[in-house]
Amino acid sequence: MTQKHLAPSRVRKLLDAAAGARILVVGDVMLDHFLWGKVGRISPEAPVPVVEFERETFIPGGAGNVARNLADLDVAVELFGVIGRDDAAVRLKRVLKHDHIGCLGLLADKTRGTSVKTRVLAQRQQVVRIDRETRSDADEALGRRLWRAVEAAIGTASAVIVADYAKGVVTQPLLEALKRLCRRRGVWLSLDPKPAHPLDLTGLSLLTPNRKEAFELAGLHDQGRGESPSQDEALLRTADKLLESLRPALLLITLGDQGLLLCQRGQPPFHVPTAAREVFDVSGAGDTTIASFTLAIVAGASPVEAAIFSNYAAGVVVGKIGTATARPHELLESSRRKGSS
Repeated sequence: MTQKHLAPSRVRKLLDAAAGARILVVGDVMLDHFLWGKVGRISPEAPVPVVEFERETFIPGGAGNVARNLADLDVAVELFGVIGRDDAAVRLKRVLKHDHIGCLGLLADKTRGTSVKTRVLAQRQQVVRIDRETRSDADEALGRRLWRAVEAAIGTASAVIVADYAKGVVTQPLLEALKRLCRRRGVWLSLDPKPAHPLDLTGLSLLTPNRKEAFELAGLHDQGRGESPSQDEALLRTADKLLESLRPALLLITLGDQGLLLCQRGQPPFHVPTAAREVFDVSGAGDTTIASFTLAIVAGASPVEAAIFSNYAAGVVVGKIGTATARPHELLESSRRKGSS
């Protein structure tokens, strides 16, 4: 019978091993701004709820959230991206430092504003999201500066994670340079793809699309999910096509409440059912998956173990409100719970 759970002792061993790792995160960095309140009436001006403000919070978003997931699992992490010369950049650096995330690789550019996503939440529900962002590709000179910063830092890196949110920081020249560098140094290279931002994704260590993104990358039509991902012929065809055309070492397709599907050439697909007990908010769950899977791999996990490990982490964060992370004690608790179920 194929392994479906990790013993708490194995989870602890992976966490301890990861504490000696250093991971670089490169990509579109954002500031997540949350406005929290409660709704007691509808506006007389328009049929919309009136949110009575209670508090606000700021956390790293986008590539910053990938880095935050790693830092909260006690991994040394350096963040590389582009920010503006504005108040949002000052606040973003402040919260990154609070979360023990290295931000010397953040390059300030006066032509680009810092990306900010403002979410208004009331009674545990998101009411609206407001995005302030730059989407144009970073120019060649800025791309070279970013590349040089990564190259200078990669000497002691265990892995590189590319977090592409189609905001213009991850360009094809940058990605090609990262591929060459990681291949030459023997460094693991993970990427969470965005089909809306076409890139040549061939030859990576790990790709982590969700179901919708996987079908879009493969150019296939999704007619709806089946009861079991391991028996879903359309999904399996999509996975086979991506393995053949993009040739990643590993393909991890995230499936929401159906868990994860791990695929690799020459091996049957491995389905991990979700570890979540309740789902409150899926914001940032993909960030958690790529961060925790990569962490487990550099800590010495097999691909199957890494898939189970990342499923525990994702199951923790979707049970929280807002963009969240998993802590070591929560992963251990999830492992104990799944092992006894």
